[in-house]
Amino acid sequence: MAHKKMTNIYLFTRYERLWHWLQFVLITILMITGLEVHGVYQLLGFDKAVAIHNFAGITWLILFFFFMFWVFTTGEWKQYIPTTRKLIDVALFYAWGIFHGEPHPVPARKGAKHNPLQRLTYLGVAAALLPLQMLTGFLYWSYNSWDAWGLGFLSLHLLAVVHMAVAFAILIFVIVHVYMTTTGHTVTAHIKAMITGWEEIEEGELVQEWEKHSP
Repeated sequence: MAHKKMTNIYLFTRYERLWHWLQFVLITILMITGLEVHGVYQLLGFDKAVAIHNFAGITWLILFFFFMFWVFTTGEWKQYIPTTRKLIDVALFYAWGIFHGEPHPVPARKGAKHNPLQRLTYLGVAAALLPLQMLTGFLYWSYNSWDAWGLGFLSLHLLAVVHMAVAFAILIFVIVHVYMTTTGHTVTAHIKAMITGWEEIEEGELVQEWEKHSP
């Protein structure tokens, strides 16, 4: 097999990388403290776990608003526009081709950082899972104000169930996401890109048809 020539492109900005790693830290803290609050184990003590969980949750909520502001003011929202072009090809690549040395059907580009499968996944997480988790968490945190806000009809038990269910969905996403970071041309290539901002790709790869015609 011929040796592939690689080249670097600056793919992730400093802000994206900072947001990514802060989000990872906050989600980890929220998972650890949230499980303790639910009595899965005892590590920090209930009161301290609740205090840390609440602080991390509010911090996450604030950072999410900053991220959304950045996405829409910089035009980066276009990176998340869903498309089905090459979607099957990407799915087959991760299910089969990646284990047989086949090239990625949709290599990353500055104007198209995420492939079709990533777009659908990240959009679902950013537009559905995260807002739902933050909303249920905020409502749970503000329980004592429900009556004053006219929200006394809400069920605290149902809210807790939804909050926990979404937490496990996010946990599954994180596990899969961490695994996917190992699927670059080297095991650490994608992680390195999220640290330095520079992604190494095969030299001479052309813009894909799905990029030209994506909505």
